[in-house]
Amino acid sequence: MSKLGNVLVPVDDLEAAIAFYAGTLGLPVKFRDGDRFAALDGGGATVALVASAEQVAGTATAPSYKVGDVARAVRELAGAGAEVVRDAEAGPHETRAVLRDPSGNVFVLYSPLRP
Repeated sequence: MSKLGNVLVPVDDLEAAIAFYAGTLGLPVKFRDGDRFAALDGGGATVALVASAEQVAGTATAPSYKVGDVARAVRELAGAGAEVVRDAEAGPHETRAVLRDPSGNVFVLYSPLRP
């Protein structure tokens, strides 16, 4: 079973994006990883501001789904017609993969790294 965990929003300037989304739009900052990433509370899903180092889905805004096993989910979705853009790989906080649905929309699958 998958769950929408966050929506990746690529940004050019993380500081300016946080000022806009947190300061102007009013989304509380939940977590920040330096100049790479900021997680904001979007009210049920996280709005993930991603600077160039974390733009795994490129410059497209992309939903990111939390799954139990990324590699297995990639195999199942590829068998159902998804295109694998980036296979499962370890990121700084999670295992992740990037796919494209049959209509061409990019999405990310992730699972937190186990300690």
